[in-house]
Amino acid sequence: MVNFISSNMNASSAEKQQMLEVPSLKDRATMVLTHLTKDLQMLELKNQIQDKVKVDLDKQQRDYFLHQQIKTIQEELGEKSHEQDFEELREKAKTKKWSKEIGDIFDKQMSKLSRMNPNSPEFGIQTNYLELLLDLPWNEFTIDNFDLKHAEATLNEDHFGLEKVKERILEHLAVLKLKGDLKAPILCLYGPPGVGKTSLGKSIAKALNRKYIRMSLGGLKDESEIRGHRKTYIGAMPGRILQNLKKVQSSNPVFILDEIDKVGSDYHGDPSSALLEVLDPEQNSTFYDNFLENDFDLSKVLFIATCNNLATIQPALRDRMEIIDVSGYTVEEKIEIAKQHLLPKQIEENGLKKSQLKLTDKQLEFVIENYTAESGVRNLEKRISKIARYVAVHVVKEETLPKISEEVIAKILGPSHEKAKYQGNDVAGVVTGLAWTQVGGDILFIETSLSKGKGAKLTLTGNLGDVMKESATLALEFIKAHNEELNIDSETFENYNIHVHVPEGATPKDGPSAGIAMLTSITSALTKRKVKKHLAMTGEITLRGKVLPVGGIKEKILAAKRAGIKEIILCADNKKDVDDIKADYLKGLTFKYVNQMTEVLQLALLK
Repeated sequence: MVNFISSNMNASSAEKQQMLEVPSLKDRATMVLTHLTKDLQMLELKNQIQDKVKVDLDKQQRDYFLHQQIKTIQEELGEKSHEQDFEELREKAKTKKWSKEIGDIFDKQMSKLSRMNPNSPEFGIQTNYLELLLDLPWNEFTIDNFDLKHAEATLNEDHFGLEKVKERILEHLAVLKLKGDLKAPILCLYGPPGVGKTSLGKSIAKALNRKYIRMSLGGLKDESEIRGHRKTYIGAMPGRILQNLKKVQSSNPVFILDEIDKVGSDYHGDPSSALLEVLDPEQNSTFYDNFLENDFDLSKVLFIATCNNLATIQPALRDRMEIIDVSGYTVEEKIEIAKQHLLPKQIEENGLKKSQLKLTDKQLEFVIENYTAESGVRNLEKRISKIARYVAVHVVKEETLPKISEEVIAKILGPSHEKAKYQGNDVAGVVTGLAWTQVGGDILFIETSLSKGKGAKLTLTGNLGDVMKESATLALEFIKAHNEELNIDSETFENYNIHVHVPEGATPKDGPSAGIAMLTSITSALTKRKVKKHLAMTGEITLRGKVLPVGGIKEKILAAKRAGIKEIILCADNKKDVDDIKADYLKGLTFKYVNQMTEVLQLALLK
């Protein structure tokens, strides 16, 4: 039997020969068994593999069959399968005006999506990415309205005054019309609150016939708000710039970046540094968003930033923008704004008819003079709103409508605030200075008094900053050095203490503008010469006796006019600022320009 099996089994001739040569039958039987066991194992393995392949095939067929059934059921119910979604995305892509590179990226990402398992988290991110690509306005522009007369009319209709801004917008339009293609400038409207910076953006968009976006940057701390997050993060999104463009579906809107001076920064990064790329006409044609992972052209977007304070804007960012100063309004302008815009708006908002509330120019001026102290018109609007509500109560009660007079206005708005009024020159040592504040110009008084005492102390009070304290020290040193010219006995400095005070001690005051006022005040007290009537002054001083120019001239002049000042002393270099102001606002004011401190004293002090 051993021989029979060994001759018939599945082995090579050499192996069979070997078995034949073994003399012991027992050894031969062992060899045959070894061989048979090996064969048996091979067969078992083969059967196992065959069974497994069969099962896998069955499962695939089962899954395929079930998927086909689901597809049929979805079609019956009118629901879409992923395949249909993919097809829709591809169809949408055919209508896009994007470049070949973006088209290639889309195709590549699309094929990647079609290979993904719909249940994986990556699938959702990939779908969002492709939808963003399709939703962005690649090379989709609105057509500008180049009619300059229409643009001018629109701007004038919405805003009174603000000539510089309107002029800049019309220049932009004119160049755009001639050239046909222009890297849009980055304008920054800078001025006090409530002068209409944000609303100007809206009327610029209306004048150009462009879409309008407003993005508030106040309190923004995270750089990825501008640039987007990388796709690897959960909940990744594109930055707000691209989100807004996606929303308006246009590559050339008017984009307002509101309150650019109030951008914060913390450990998440510095958004104002991320804005450097957005607000540079040379760089923003290739704006890189982390989520998009590609360049997007922002060079056709007309960016308009607004701010109240230039000092807090990063210098590199300020350098990229064209600063347009939107300064405060005069009383005359405020009356016009109230008549044309604020009053009609409040009548409508409070449900009144035009006939039920009428305010004359005189009454509006009364409200402006006594109840507002600002460069803008926001508070004025609140006051008019209060008058409108007072009338509304009478209308609803069906009482006779009150005849609006100054007495009635005073009753509605309560006690008026104390205005900065010129206080006369009865005492030597009192000088009127001009100050610039966040809400516009103001006048301030500088008082100096002498008291006997050895050792000559200079005391400064009135919550003054370092710069103002230094101005007072400078002024005193100059007077000491030129005491003979000013007819001041040198012993006076040794026997008298000098006290300089700036009233309203609770209000912090700082800046170089009060230099010449301090000088005049101290000199006036020491020489007992009174200061000329209805005179105010502003300018910085140096130890050599020079007068230097200062800023905020328009606001200061308006404040002086409101306070009843008739003559203003300024540095000769500030003449250009005065020439820039409309002649109507300067009526009744005389300007004296000086270079030296001695000239200031000759003009200001009476004999």
